[in-house]
Amino acid sequence: MKPITVLLAEDHTLVREGLRMMLKLERDLEVVGEAQDGRSAIAMAMELRPDVVLMDIAMPELNGLEAARQLLKALPGAKVVFLTAHCDDAYVKHAADSGAVGFLLKQDSAHDVCRAIREVHQGRIFYSSSISKRFIRINPKSRDRSGKISQKSSLLTSREMEVLQLIAEGKANKETAVVLGISIKTVEKHRGHLMDKLDIHDTAGLTRHAIASGIIESSVQVTIL
Repeated sequence: MKPITVLLAEDHTLVREGLRMMLKLERDLEVVGEAQDGRSAIAMAMELRPDVVLMDIAMPELNGLEAARQLLKALPGAKVVFLTAHCDDAYVKHAADSGAVGFLLKQDSAHDVCRAIREVHQGRIFYSSSISKRFIRINPKSRDRSGKISQKSSLLTSREMEVLQLIAEGKANKETAVVLGISIKTVEKHRGHLMDKLDIHDTAGLTRHAIASGIIESSVQVTIL
């Protein structure tokens, strides 16, 4: 029987290595790649075409939520399972909106992780038992046809979401331009648009919004005033 191929997207090396070793013990599961951030996860998924992507939410440069949206737009048949240490409503809502079919907490058992991979591969949905009630309460079909999140952050385009994360991580416009492969002028334009849409006009406020929305972890930003 052909094993279920899995791509790991996790920026913490120790966690990623632990997941790889754990899945290696399962005969029907095969890790085919490992990514350290959302951007490389998309590139690797496009190349490797894994059956399941096991993805952390809070990753540098491009978080798992936005990475999942872009990945699933390019590869509609892929199955994304989020693995995170956080289970507050913001994370749950954004995870449901992203198109992911699984949500696990890092404190869940190895059995749950393997079971989730097998379940979503069979076309089913798998949520950690500790948060399944939240997914029932929150309507997962809240995206519009453009794939944008339908709450305040949903006003932002995919590119504006990327710029927001990089701002919240403390990157200057020049650094953001290099990461995204666009001009500084274009970065400034996106920055102005997202500030207008969110009605937030300072970097500290944007960072707080990114943290509250589950786009980055509070520990990522160290220069916030």
